[in-house]
Amino acid sequence: MKQLFLLAIFTMTLGHINAQNVQGGNVNQYNNASMSLLNTDSKLLLGGYGEVHYNQPLDSDTRYNGTLDVHRVVMLLGYNFNERTQFISEIEFEHVTEVYVEQAFLQYKLNKSINLRGGLMLIPMGIINEYHEPTTFNGVERPIIDNTIAPTTWREIGVGVSGTILPASLKYQAYVINGFNGYNNGAVLNGSKGFRSGRQKGEESYISSPNFAGKVEYFGIRGLNLGLSGYFGKSQSKEYNGITKNDDMALASADSSAIGISMVGLDARYITGALQLRGQFYYANISNSNQYNAFSKSNTTKTNDLGSAMMGYYAEVGYNVLKTVDTDLKLMPFVRYEYLDTHQGVESLTAKNPAYQKDIVTTGLTLALSPGAVVKADMTFIKSGADDKAAKIFNAGVGFFF
Repeated sequence: MKQLFLLAIFTMTLGHINAQNVQGGNVNQYNNASMSLLNTDSKLLLGGYGEVHYNQPLDSDTRYNGTLDVHRVVMLLGYNFNERTQFISEIEFEHVTEVYVEQAFLQYKLNKSINLRGGLMLIPMGIINEYHEPTTFNGVERPIIDNTIAPTTWREIGVGVSGTILPASLKYQAYVINGFNGYNNGAVLNGSKGFRSGRQKGEESYISSPNFAGKVEYFGIRGLNLGLSGYFGKSQSKEYNGITKNDDMALASADSSAIGISMVGLDARYITGALQLRGQFYYANISNSNQYNAFSKSNTTKTNDLGSAMMGYYAEVGYNVLKTVDTDLKLMPFVRYEYLDTHQGVESLTAKNPAYQKDIVTTGLTLALSPGAVVKADMTFIKSGADDKAAKIFNAGVGFFF
């Protein structure tokens, strides 16, 4: 079933792309919150986004309470020091009581195609980690693969370059950044939550080895945006702290507490008329997982089950049924199929857990009252390899972005 669904979306995409007249070089670039501020000429830059959610598990045999949550309210503040130097920040309030800094970086424009950046920045992996404002995606909650493999909102401290090469219809980003917290008095990364618990978020984070993250986007075909992203490096470990550099035994022991990560992402967004298509794919290869799990157990007696590979993807189709109506409203029925397996590969000391393989179908409606205000509702069905039936959740919410 899932293969037929993906094939249908792929066929529709090819058909519409082939039908497009690409003469004229009409581009399809996207802006998130920070990009919108960077493109503003005012001295003081202000913005914000947020969402309020209702989540209700449904079961024919069991009654569950629902949850109502001010999931997040994010305030954006920036400043243009001059035509070349800019500062961007995002202050996030989650679940009313939690406060985070989501971004805080300086940008210096060398020329029209090269910008230097430094500070706390979003990792450019996939779609959602950079474009996670509630008006930019369908569904009340973000896709599950973007919670686990590329764990939005994933940000770290680093430096790098970004820019747009208009003649080639390319946008690029390349950063040297801090890596995941992998070992801190015990293993942090595992099969259940994937990489999510490893985000350091710039919160008194530590570094034992630098990592690299980069992305290239192509937008030269009308309505189409294609992305290729990558993340390479090692997890960070506090076991390295204080080791004498010529102590080979201690260094070998610390090496067992770190893993190597090579992650690639592919994504596509395509809009033609009322039809919207998008898809995303992640594959993460993890080296040294056997040693990492064994080291954790030998030091904490707790069994850890990080796999040697993770994979996830989704395909989504939506259609604005009000496209031909004389109204500013947009009503988008959509359906998204998603697949996740944090035990896509396991090494000899780890047993593959079927519960970590999930098939997810989300279908619902997005009503855009304006470009910056949405009302959403959907049903999500989650079936793991260890369950006989799918879990069902009804979600509803409102969101804004300005």
